Amino acid sequence: MGAAAFFCLLLSLWVQDVTATDLGFTRSDFPHDFAFGAGTSAYQYEGAVAEDGRSPSSWDNFTHAGKMEDKSTGDVAADGYHKYMEDVKIMSETGLEAYRFSISWSRLIPNGSGAVNLKGLEYYNNLIDELVNHDLPQIVEDKYGGWLSPRIVILEPLVFGDYPEVMKKNVGSRLPPFTKNQSELIKGSLDFIGINHYYSLYVNDRPLETGVRDYNMDMSIYVRGSRTDPPPPAGQGAPTNVPSDPKGLQLVLEYLKGTYGNLPIYIQENGKHNFPPEASMGSADGSLDDTDRIAYLSSYMESTLHALRNGVNVRGYFAWAFMDLFELLSGYQSRYGLYSVDFADERRPRRARLSARWYSAFLKEKAGTSALLWNAR
Repeated sequence: MGAAAFFCLLLSLWVQDVTATDLGFTRSDFPHDFAFGAGTSAYQYEGAVAEDGRSPSSWDNFTHAGKMEDKSTGDVAADGYHKYMEDVKIMSETGLEAYRFSISWSRLIPNGSGAVNLKGLEYYNNLIDELVNHDLPQIVEDKYGGWLSPRIVILEPLVFGDYPEVMKKNVGSRLPPFTKNQSELIKGSLDFIGINHYYSLYVNDRPLETGVRDYNMDMSIYVRGSRTDPPPPAGQGAPTNVPSDPKGLQLVLEYLKGTYGNLPIYIQENGKHNFPPEASMGSADGSLDDTDRIAYLSSYMESTLHALRNGVNVRGYFAWAFMDLFELLSGYQSRYGLYSVDFADERRPRRARLSARWYSAFLKEKAGTSALLWNAR
């Protein structure tokens, strides 16, 4: 047996040991209809930005203006538009119970409204959409102001029919009010709550400032990464280096239950990034041995289980991301994927990280599938 084969065998035994012993829970501890999956997102995954009738999106314009730190774009990304059949096969082999993806509005309805792009429809025919992505056609961004449009509302109006009082007080006349009819139409109109959770932040109230205000100023809070951090300057964004806090996810889920009623909740994104040692578009993915990601994901899955046992109506958990993607805040400088993607290779080959094999072993355990996944080859 060669050294590489011996290394793979050791890893396979390690995966088996972690799945069977160290977690303290198994797939069967979750309800049978609970969905475990992984996610991608249209602009971050598909590429093919100028193919088959797709119109430019707000993200195309943003990245082509050179606004990403690494000057990258999603023009090709993981090339999911051409490789989706291969990827669906990998999902099946992994044992995913659900796949959360988004639909590119720019690809499906290029003019923002009206005619459907048949080529775009053909692409999505093999996928089941879970939500529409924030990858807006630029024409919609120009016409309505994108997500700043009064046609877009946050969670509170969908449950109670109006914005929170503190929000109306802080934002004032800049917040469009609902008519009585609008309030009645939107109240109770949601099917489920979807959350993206990566880490926890501590917040403290601070005095509402006068003068020119924006989103951060309207919140009127101090944001810290830990209890011991000093309050940051007013207007400073959230800290970027914060510790893992799986208990925070449980508390969020229980807060949503207590505040908004026991609506169905899906954890749409939860994941940990690694920084590749190469340049942003360098050939490799850093390492396939991402044991830190396994520790992260397993701790947040356990936190989800605790919330379930406390009566929260959690219906699913989706690891972010199924594979390495173009990340909206960092381009190709950070990797979240269970599967690595070599962005320097035009073929965009995928390779399973240890976390993908571990997740697969966890999911297949409910059917008695062996966790010994890495063969000596």
